[in-house]
Amino acid sequence: MSVYCNGHRASADELAAALVNYGHFTSMQVRGGAVQGLDLHLRRLREGTGTLFGTVLDGSQVQAWIAHALQAEGRVDASVRVTVFSQAFDFRQPLQAVPVDVLVAVSAPVTLSATARRVRSVAYQRELPHLKHVGTFALFEHRRQALQAGYDDALFVDAQGSISEGTTWNIAFGRGGELVWPQAPALRGTQERLLQAGWGGEPQLAPVRLDDLAGFDAAIACNATGVWPIGSIDGVAFPGSEAMCGNARAVLVQAPWDSVLG
Repeated sequence: MSVYCNGHRASADELAAALVNYGHFTSMQVRGGAVQGLDLHLRRLREGTGTLFGTVLDGSQVQAWIAHALQAEGRVDASVRVTVFSQAFDFRQPLQAVPVDVLVAVSAPVTLSATARRVRSVAYQRELPHLKHVGTFALFEHRRQALQAGYDDALFVDAQGSISEGTTWNIAFGRGGELVWPQAPALRGTQERLLQAGWGGEPQLAPVRLDDLAGFDAAIACNATGVWPIGSIDGVAFPGSEAMCGNARAVLVQAPWDSVLG
């Protein structure tokens, strides 16, 4: 992995400033110098910057820095993570207006496994769930605990008993070809929005509780790396997940790729 800060290779001091653990990010897959949903990623970064720092982020500048990092690394296929933080942020004076910094990390592209995942539910809700912030400790720990218990991942259920999201992914349920997205506080993913836009008709949003799972015949998960089938949740099986996942992939094939290289 190579990391750039504000358009140049990041120094040790710049990386150390990012350890304050106050900031937000987005992750994307680049193929042929292009990204699906680039505008969604840039919008996420702008909105997160306004919320956490009260300032305006120049999306065009961020795109230029992504392009510079890819070109410097000689890559047109890559995984890219863009993190917004501030070297000037002082947790003792969090209301002080400060300029923001942008880290662009470039690494090898990710090829997603098509294997169906067995997941278990856990009562948890991320802080500020609508933001893709850098507070990821609990996500990884819940995944780790799920693996220790013999599952592949964890699915979060909020205090009201409604399913919200996976550790690092969104989930949708299938019933007779209809795709239902759980309505609960969660990070609305870029891949989720692309699937909703391409599926046809208005997105079906509804509260989904664990007690409702038997009424669905399929479940799929998605994030910027792609989409994959959910085989079961807490032992409730979804025999139609593979087929619905195939439909979802067909939808994503049609989603446009936006050049990040300008």
